[in-house]
Amino acid sequence: MLNVILIAVCVLGAIGLIAALILWGTSKKFAVYEDPRIAQVNEVLPGANCGGCGFPGCGGMAAACVKAADGGSLEGLLCPVGGQECMNKVAAILGMEAEVSAPKVAVVRCNGTCENRPRVVEYDGVKSCRILNSTAQGETGCAFGCLGCGDCVAACQFDAIHMNPETGLPEVDRTKCTACGACAKACPRNIIEIRQVDDQKQGMVVTCMNKDKGAVAAKVCAASCIGCGKCKQVCGAEAITIDQNLSYIDPAKCISCRACEEACPKACIIMLGEPRKVIAKKPVAAKPAAAAATASSAAATSADSSSAAVKNTNLRPYDKPLEPKFDAPLPVSQQYMLAGTIDLTPGEGKAATIENIEHTYDAPLMPSQQILLGLKTKKA
Repeated sequence: MLNVILIAVCVLGAIGLIAALILWGTSKKFAVYEDPRIAQVNEVLPGANCGGCGFPGCGGMAAACVKAADGGSLEGLLCPVGGQECMNKVAAILGMEAEVSAPKVAVVRCNGTCENRPRVVEYDGVKSCRILNSTAQGETGCAFGCLGCGDCVAACQFDAIHMNPETGLPEVDRTKCTACGACAKACPRNIIEIRQVDDQKQGMVVTCMNKDKGAVAAKVCAASCIGCGKCKQVCGAEAITIDQNLSYIDPAKCISCRACEEACPKACIIMLGEPRKVIAKKPVAAKPAAAAATASSAAATSADSSSAAVKNTNLRPYDKPLEPKFDAPLPVSQQYMLAGTIDLTPGEGKAATIENIEHTYDAPLMPSQQILLGLKTKKA
């Protein structure tokens, strides 16, 4: 019995020894070398793993810093959360000097407040900017502005952005913002920009992303950029360019002289950190009496000249007379269709038939269909 136990122990020990030798040889054969400096750099990084540096987490950033140090420069590498102080520690570990980088902050380039950009519809669905942008234009007439559902707020890990209930827009706390870029990635309309600022985290910015022509943009938002070029004309630093009816200020060239802010007629250029401006829409001035009389006379003349082509004599009491416009993009018969049906009660004992109904040749309907829709009038 004892011999059986000893044999079993020896066999198991031999198997374990062989397996251990195989594992040791395999680990040496397929060993992956890791520079010890990577672990040292990773220790001084903040550990936020936000991806704002452009790498997958702090581990990727540490490996990139070591690789760049072997190349002789840390240019282009910056931890937005740790800032310049963190990069100085990384450079000290790697035996290099960190380049001084300009501070950056997230900027919401939209001034479409509730006063500047009134709501025209009400969205009653999932409160998500990405879903709203993919299914509809939004609650306002602007197809470029903020949707106001707060996806950027949910994406921020540092509690640096909040929705303002009075304006309906997100507001960035510049003291908390680390410029990680998470809010910019979450915005489906790309109105949040990670922008270079001065040491006080201030700078001039055009708070509009509307690329429509000036007249179209002004109709949907009182504070929209109309691409007039006045800001570019007064800029002495040549920091402003206009592309697709929209002005843009280059933060690297801007000297914050604020001349563009004073020249902008729509008040869409602001200094970061200051309250947003509200532009009240100007009331439409009433036309003078003489002009109104002239317009009325011209309309009467036009109606008389068009009576031979389209007649509308049998209107019901609650129907409004329609004066067709022959320069309109719709045919005259379609204008009557949109205005309402016409009472075609036959007179003098005659029935309304195709034979005694005047044809309207600009309508894409059969004469019998026009009779049913009220688009025909009885022949004189």
